[in-house]
Amino acid sequence: MPSEIQDRRQFLWFLRGMRGITSLPALILMASYVGFSAFALQSGLTKGEAVFMTLSIWALPAQMILVGTMVGGAPLAASFAAVTLSSIRMMPMVASIMPQMRTERTPVALLLFLSHFLAITSWVFATQRLEAVPRDNRVAYFAGFGITLTLTNALIVALSYGLVSSFPPVIAAALFMLTPVYFISSIWASARQPVVKIAFGAGIVLGPLLALVSPDFDVLYAGLGGGTVAYLIDRYRRKSKQRAGASA
Repeated sequence: MPSEIQDRRQFLWFLRGMRGITSLPALILMASYVGFSAFALQSGLTKGEAVFMTLSIWALPAQMILVGTMVGGAPLAASFAAVTLSSIRMMPMVASIMPQMRTERTPVALLLFLSHFLAITSWVFATQRLEAVPRDNRVAYFAGFGITLTLTNALIVALSYGLVSSFPPVIAAALFMLTPVYFISSIWASARQPVVKIAFGAGIVLGPLLALVSPDFDVLYAGLGGGTVAYLIDRYRRKSKQRAGASA
């Protein structure tokens, strides 16, 4: 009986997580995937390719980068490196969220599976709400949100792929830009360490400049350069603070 009660509770928390797709971050992401459908259509991708990309990559910036490098004729190695570095940013998010969900009875395989659904939207959602969820039910809650959000957006891509051809270009572009605008505001608001904000600011400045200098490798160079600059500045800042504390 206790096992049945726990299973019922986890199912209810899974349903509560599913309801998270009506939250503002999820709605913005869903609207952005309509814009991605237009981008994929104009770039020559088939509907199946666009849906598969959504399910397998599941990170809109990485999908944008991959399609952009393909259209731009970048070498395969450059496309691979740019998408990989774009996705590596998810590792700190996984490292910060998974310990909050894990219990002694949580299978590692289940956590690895759920890590696929961890992107910026689900990370922001989880950081804001997981603390209010009982620890034993956090896996079910996050699974309900992450899996539902991924499948819903794949369905949106499939349904809107043919419709977006009739959209005025400005409408498709506006929908597409909703997610970058939201990402910028949410990442900045959720940043708890100065180094994150320094890296973010460096990336915003370097990105457009490097796009003019080396459009095929701008994302790669901006990521490496911005991260390195942020690390060096933060290291100098911390050492200066330590020296000031020691002298006091």
